[in-house]
Amino acid sequence: MKKLLILALAFAACAKPAPDIQNGAEVKMHYTLKVDGQVVDSSKSGEPLPYTHGTGQIVPGLESKMAGHKAGDKFDVSVSPKDGYGEHNSAGVREVPWTAFGGKKDGLKAGDVVSGQANGRPFQAKVLEVGKSGAKIDLNHPLAGKTLEFSIEVVEVKPATKAG
Repeated sequence: MKKLLILALAFAACAKPAPDIQNGAEVKMHYTLKVDGQVVDSSKSGEPLPYTHGTGQIVPGLESKMAGHKAGDKFDVSVSPKDGYGEHNSAGVREVPWTAFGGKKDGLKAGDVVSGQANGRPFQAKVLEVGKSGAKIDLNHPLAGKTLEFSIEVVEVKPATKAG
């Protein structure tokens, strides 16, 4: 019996601790995102979200709160607008003439999402108002200015591989 106890203690001392989330770690997590008390996105009914920690693949406020956690951890995180999708910028609200829409205004209504290119870069914008001479659009991210409430479950953590 004493030999078994010594063997068990020796094995436990050699066992590697579960890796925690550090820069370069490959992480898989389930999340539920609430904004203003409403669920706006969740991975719970599908595959966990994979990301590489420290590479900016998720919003900065969430990434900073993920650091140090291990597989199996469950926690809630509140992310302020400045650490999420940014504050709402009034300069992103623009009046756009119908010519920018190719002269097409049929069927366009407030709440629609339009896409296009400006300076060779794709964009999406929400239509705020439709008028006689054009439309008022908002180029801000839909979650800009919002506090993000995440419920997180860390599913898997693979430590960063060392180049060698």
